Amino acid sequence: MTTPLTLRPISPREHRDFIAGRSSASFLQTPAWAAVKSEWRAESVGWFRDTELVGVGLVLHRQLPRVKRYLAYLPEGPVIDWSGDDLEAWLSPLVAHLKSQGAFAVRMGPPVVTRRWSAEQVKAGIADESTRRLGDVPPLERSQEGACVIAQLHELGWQPQSAEGGFSAGQPQFNFQIPLADADGTPRSEADVLAGMNQLWRRNIKKADKSGVEVGLGERTDLKAFHDLYAHTAERDHFTPRPLSYFETMYDALAAEDPDRIQLWLARHEGDLVAATIAIRVGTHAWYSYGASSTEKRDVRGSNGIQWSMIRHALAAGAEVYDLRGITETLDADDPHVGLIQFKVGTGGQAVEYAGEWDLPINRVIYKAFQLYLARRG
Repeated sequence: MTTPLTLRPISPREHRDFIAGRSSASFLQTPAWAAVKSEWRAESVGWFRDTELVGVGLVLHRQLPRVKRYLAYLPEGPVIDWSGDDLEAWLSPLVAHLKSQGAFAVRMGPPVVTRRWSAEQVKAGIADESTRRLGDVPPLERSQEGACVIAQLHELGWQPQSAEGGFSAGQPQFNFQIPLADADGTPRSEADVLAGMNQLWRRNIKKADKSGVEVGLGERTDLKAFHDLYAHTAERDHFTPRPLSYFETMYDALAAEDPDRIQLWLARHEGDLVAATIAIRVGTHAWYSYGASSTEKRDVRGSNGIQWSMIRHALAAGAEVYDLRGITETLDADDPHVGLIQFKVGTGGQAVEYAGEWDLPINRVIYKAFQLYLARRG
């Protein structure tokens, strides 16, 4: 008979050491991320089988206005064994603990893939006028593990959520990733990855090099230059930028946990900053997290040059995935979001669907009031 799992709060060091012993976990589940999300009350929790730590989670508690009740949020987590058929053994002690902490609901994002599509399939979907959404395209692969997780969550009373909404920073359900290792774990070479890109991407990488674009790692003191370019990008592309202080906190927190966790990349042409990015890596998973580019000198292709440098760096560090993060599900050629998808598709990677975010209401009356609050804000 299997020993039942127990759960209790753990120290940030226990949390960090557990993640360091795994091949990877989302950076949103590292203890350092608690410092980045300072407006939430954070705690690290651990699952134990006897005395052995077998799973961890970063829980962010957000208070509902005017009442001492909390939404307990585990972004892209928890870090547990999702492959079994007894999720209740993992989730029941978590819910019991969070209920005792005053949670009216629990929200989590299982880091489990459900479907994958090749770059060719996504490109064909955009070209087909009758195809509006990625889900309309038959996938390259359906994950049995993902289907099993979703079936169990439904059985246990969890409710799937839209990725949109302002209360929590809903994480993208659809991402675009470049595999840096084959299915058997064999690392791909730079030549393999480059060959997988479309002709335009390869040409633009070559043009950045020939134009004299110089790409290198920046220091913390370069965050101001990054942020100036990022704010320019936000104005041009019509999104609300985060303040410089957010990136300073993020850089300090992640770098303190692991000096290789976060990198600032800068691409310059004749002394002018033409592109800047922030990359994050946990174990074998590397993420392109934030990017900025100048409107001038777009013809030197700094954005392609900086991405190729980041991909090469991830390969050299032993990463198995280069994650370009979120894409929308739309494949409508007239949708303004399609340009971003097309940029990412050119890398020759895969569109990946995760299980998405799920809520478990603990106090249904307060949870319903919370949903009405969200609807009014939206």
